Amino acid sequence: MPAKVRYGVIGCGMMGQEHLRNIALLPYTEVTAIFEPDAAMASAASQFAPDAVFVGSVSELLDVEEIDCILIASPNHCHVPQMEEIRRRRPLPLLVEKPLFTDPKDLAELEAFRAGYPAPVWIAMEYRYMPPIAALIRQADEATGGIRMLTIREHRYPFLDKVGAWNRFNRYSGGTFVECCHFFDLMRLIMKCEPVRIMASAGQDANHKDEIYDGEQPDILDNGYVIVDFENGSRAMLELCMFAEGSRYQEEVSAVGPKGKIEAFVPGPERFWPAELGELPMPHLVVSPRTPKGPRRMDVPVDPTILHAGDHNGSTFYQHERFVAVVRGELERPEVTLDDGRRAVEMGLAAQLSARTGQAVLMTGRTISSLAC
Repeated sequence: MPAKVRYGVIGCGMMGQEHLRNIALLPYTEVTAIFEPDAAMASAASQFAPDAVFVGSVSELLDVEEIDCILIASPNHCHVPQMEEIRRRRPLPLLVEKPLFTDPKDLAELEAFRAGYPAPVWIAMEYRYMPPIAALIRQADEATGGIRMLTIREHRYPFLDKVGAWNRFNRYSGGTFVECCHFFDLMRLIMKCEPVRIMASAGQDANHKDEIYDGEQPDILDNGYVIVDFENGSRAMLELCMFAEGSRYQEEVSAVGPKGKIEAFVPGPERFWPAELGELPMPHLVVSPRTPKGPRRMDVPVDPTILHAGDHNGSTFYQHERFVAVVRGELERPEVTLDDGRRAVEMGLAAQLSARTGQAVLMTGRTISSLAC
């Protein structure tokens, strides 16, 4: 029998509650302690972790002896200071929700954190673990003969309501392309290469324009294109629209090379699919070779229990399975590293900058180096 893994959880809003539901499905795991300062969110979280003790601060959570690891699912701008407090007080294995950070000013503190943190740190990039996307990643090289073009399309619902409306403002979320940095993580993973130039065109055209919070109108983007050039000459594009929830599939990923094309189709959250339309669309792959022509469809079903536990096509469960293996020592290291988290955010920041200035952003090493027309 494996050792029980006991979680401490920081932040139990919408995403935090999805984590709780999925942890509850894992054998030999439990949520022992929770820090959630919002009373309504704490009450909701107690339904999914009824035996957890609720504490009043990160410091109090770190005082709970019966925890083996920590999940950070707090608002984006809180991640870095909370990680630093954990580093100083009790450096346990960490699973940190994306984005890892929101502001270039955080980079120095993150570098010091990495140099001094002795335990594993896993950055939560759920999209890697969506079954149809994971299947595409496994089969992409064979299907394409080497990817030259990658397109990720997400046509989805607007940002949901969060406590204090923090996700309506760039200064808290980092901006839409930083909040959605999992797409840039996917690009690096699938292309097996680093970006050299990022170009974006984006706007706020439909969502949140009639909302006011403390006298301020939200400033987040709700649609855009991002084109990324990679070191090996390949290229990728993100097409993001957050007023397209009428779509049959929420994510469509297409990889093309000299041998052919492979596509993944992922439906959106089950809870948003109208009951009168019947069952949620089936996630699937389509492989389209150039010779001989003849697209082949392969369904990629997800266990209904796991599917019901979240909004990300089962990926949160599969991610926790792998993270728990790291905590137990069954997996040598995290599959999504601090460097992966950092690079994805840097790409998101570059996209934000390009959309704002109308210029391409050159990527050099680990930093945004300069602007070029």
